[in-house]
Amino acid sequence: MVQRGDSMWIENKVFHEDMEHIANAAFLPWKDLEDRTILVTGATGLIGFNLISALSYVSIHRNIPMKILALVRDAEKAAERFHEVLSAGAPLSFLHGDLMHLPIITVPIDYIVHGASPTASRYFVERPVETICENLTGAMNLLAFARTQGCKSFLFLSSMEVYGALHRREKVDESHESFVNTMSPRNSYPEAKRMIEALCCAYSSEYAVPAKVIRLTQTFGAGVYRDDNRVFAQFVRSALEGEDLVLKTQGGTEHSYLYTADAVTAILSVLLCGKNGEVYNAANEEAYCSIREMAECVAHLPCIQEKYGSSIHVIVRVDEKSTSVYPPELYMDLDTTKIRSIGWRPRWGLAEMFQRMIETRM
Repeated sequence: MVQRGDSMWIENKVFHEDMEHIANAAFLPWKDLEDRTILVTGATGLIGFNLISALSYVSIHRNIPMKILALVRDAEKAAERFHEVLSAGAPLSFLHGDLMHLPIITVPIDYIVHGASPTASRYFVERPVETICENLTGAMNLLAFARTQGCKSFLFLSSMEVYGALHRREKVDESHESFVNTMSPRNSYPEAKRMIEALCCAYSSEYAVPAKVIRLTQTFGAGVYRDDNRVFAQFVRSALEGEDLVLKTQGGTEHSYLYTADAVTAILSVLLCGKNGEVYNAANEEAYCSIREMAECVAHLPCIQEKYGSSIHVIVRVDEKSTSVYPPELYMDLDTTKIRSIGWRPRWGLAEMFQRMIETRM
């Protein structure tokens, strides 16, 4: 885990290994990016940062010339975030602006990866109108731009949340029906994602825009900030401080996870090898577990056991408030047969994801 403002480039052992793994992925046709320009939105987020870092690493260390253009709202923040990448000679430049008012882009764009989106659950609940409008307008502007460019591929980063609330254990492939309650303000986020997926399909069908969609499961690993408030980061913080891992529910919700570097190879696989107008699930099916099992995994990590022995326990502490705040048990076991059919394979399992996330702490 890293602090905001920390650099994390090839001098970090874990991050260097991640970049090497991505660069050496035999299923990725890197030559397709030679002398091409890639536009990335959502560049400063966890996935965007890892994607741009990987592209930069391949360009520098595998001698594949390319140009990377990142659309950013705060150029100063982006320059700080990518300081080490730029210092290493990355072919990265920033386009200052936002998707609501897409700035003029004068250079030809060959590939587009659209990952920009509000990500905070509180924002979805408190500002559902803005969540919907910002997502939809931004995607429409970018797809319209892609149409004028004649680009080779457009990829939208969607989410497993489009499947909604699933209450029985079953494999979920890309054709699975959605159970999103449209009357919940929190669901402004997955509904916006679903609508953008439909737009990608529509632009592919009507205007021959080479649009694809990837539905990512929850992703973590190298580069997660120490103040990240998601459950996996909370567990790690508690364990590193020698504290018990306290669950406010029975921890029965189950779904799969994905390591950051595996998410990058999945994105590039679909961008470069996926079929137009199609959608692909991305998850490590072997990392499917319950929240309780995840907590037990963290408590029994070798680095935690070495420091604290068996003194860290997983404790369930459910009260009346918990039952009203947290949703009922849900299950999301994504089937990845389709993305595997184009060659993609994940590398890191659940315990390794946590171990590598911890090892990137500065």
